[in-house]
Amino acid sequence: MLSAQNIGVSFGGFTLFDNLNFRLGQGDRVALIGKNGAGKSTLLKLIAQEQSPTSGSFAIEKQCKIGYLPQDLDFDNTGSVLEESYKAFEEIIEIEQRQDIINHQLEIKTDYESDEYADLIIQLTESTSNYELLGGYQYKAKTERILLGLGFKNQDFHKPTKEFSGGWRMRIELAKLLLNENDILLLDEPTNHLDIDSIIWLEQFLMKYKGAVLLVSHDRIFLDRVTNRTIEIVQKHIFDFKKSYSEYLKLRHEIIEQQKLAKKNQDKQIQDTEKLIERFRAKASKASMAQSLIKKLDKIDRIEVDQEEIQTMKLNFPVSKQPGKIILETDNVSKQYGENIVFNNVDLLFERGSKIAFVGQNGQGKSTLARIIVGEIKYQGSLKLGHNVEIGYFAQNQSEYLNGQLTILETVQEAATENNRSSVRDLLGAFLFRGDDVDKKVSVLSGGERNRLSLCKLLLQPFNVLVMDEPTNHLDIASKDILKQALKKFQGTLILVSHDRDFLDELCSLVLEFKTQKVKMHLGGVKSYLEDKQVQNFTEIEKDKTTVEESSEIKNNGVDYSTQKQINKTKNRIKKLENKINSLEKKIKTIDLELEINYEETIASPDFFDKYHAQKKELQGCIDQWEADQYKLEKMIGNND
Repeated sequence: MLSAQNIGVSFGGFTLFDNLNFRLGQGDRVALIGKNGAGKSTLLKLIAQEQSPTSGSFAIEKQCKIGYLPQDLDFDNTGSVLEESYKAFEEIIEIEQRQDIINHQLEIKTDYESDEYADLIIQLTESTSNYELLGGYQYKAKTERILLGLGFKNQDFHKPTKEFSGGWRMRIELAKLLLNENDILLLDEPTNHLDIDSIIWLEQFLMKYKGAVLLVSHDRIFLDRVTNRTIEIVQKHIFDFKKSYSEYLKLRHEIIEQQKLAKKNQDKQIQDTEKLIERFRAKASKASMAQSLIKKLDKIDRIEVDQEEIQTMKLNFPVSKQPGKIILETDNVSKQYGENIVFNNVDLLFERGSKIAFVGQNGQGKSTLARIIVGEIKYQGSLKLGHNVEIGYFAQNQSEYLNGQLTILETVQEAATENNRSSVRDLLGAFLFRGDDVDKKVSVLSGGERNRLSLCKLLLQPFNVLVMDEPTNHLDIASKDILKQALKKFQGTLILVSHDRDFLDELCSLVLEFKTQKVKMHLGGVKSYLEDKQVQNFTEIEKDKTTVEESSEIKNNGVDYSTQKQINKTKNRIKKLENKINSLEKKIKTIDLELEINYEETIASPDFFDKYHAQKKELQGCIDQWEADQYKLEKMIGNND
């Protein structure tokens, strides 16, 4: 579908990359990786024809449609969520408008036998046929399914887009892109603004996508599940292997180790040959042999070891001073915007050295509580900070606060104090901003470089409590791993808001769950939290369904044997029903996804709708039985309390 031929980009005397060659074909799901600033986002812009290469060209098949989701967008939409999403179907909307005009003309005409009336009927017939071919009768249902998959609720559909945050508006743009049936999808950090549930939905969508996908992401699990090929930009060139991300890293490591070993053997062979040449040169009788060896040496194909990115940022979070044992305490903290209650009556106590993860769906109040803790927004209730507490805060959109007109050096000097102003260049070097790089304008930095600069600024301020809201957004995978290790070693208190499954694992010892206007503390790390909830991932947790374990506590004390037997029997039946409901929901969700991607092919089977509706009917029957058994169980427990 697309071929890149000797692509190069240079600006200001600096070469970003040179002579890149690759092809994208149907079914390719490619992870585009590389360190921050390697040119990943630039390459996507080139393919999307938003920028032109300095050298080389792209060959694109005729009628090939390319959809591009950048990291950052300027939103100018003013309609509702549905109205904005429907813009993905411009041709269908135009036909609808044309049909309205034709129907109106038919209504006011009375000369039914005239040629003009007959011509209008022909136009309407052709228009209706074209409308059906373009999927006009399915586009509204398809739009709603994709919006629901990306985390919107039915009640959100008719709300103005201006009421939503930048992250949610980015989801609308992603929905439009997925609805547009492009041949090639270019996605630059698509998971940055998605919660866990929506990320998993997007994984399933992309895994079944029949076109080509080229995506940049820092989410290791997302890359492994979605991609079947990896292109890495390393020191102005690319490595291209038909392997998923983790498989590629393993293979690349093995290849480099083999190259190093082969080069070591070759170097020894060359060294031995050169010694022989020196010995033979000294003897006239051996001169011809020396010349023969020299020619042989010149013909050797020297082994080159593939280049590796060995530069990594050095990160350490020092504690400013020792705080008291209690870091913060809240009493009945609540927050609402108008009639929208975010959370109610939150009572918390954080002790020194705790590492706490905030988890839950978007919109449940994780970032809101973080901003309350750092004193950014007003609230109801009481919040007290402990003795000697100094808070460092990394906001979700921290890089947006940087002044694009300043240089990197000026940005850091502006944030420095008298105590650390003299060491800002050393600190910048630790964050890979070295030499002439420090004179670059912030406006030309990539998203990941901006995040690194924001982290650098953060370290110039004293703190012993660190509040971080989605700190891994835009960071490359190597930088994300370094940040994780630094946070593990941090001796202070950490409050971390993140949807990154890999990042949270083994980092936090407490989990704060945000759900349905309540905040609940779970002791233990993320794995322990998932085990307590008896689920494998965050998806099941983020559903609004209340489980038996959450709704009631079953006590054996004081319950006779016969009643306890009935309770256990009902509990087992409920558990089986829940497993069956989960299984049926997954099957139906997979079918819905197939309908979204290829409607005609999916419904081609003559008994498709019979089976589809039978599964839905079976699901509803299980849900009805679950509710009946749940009611029965609660009644049995209530009678024995």
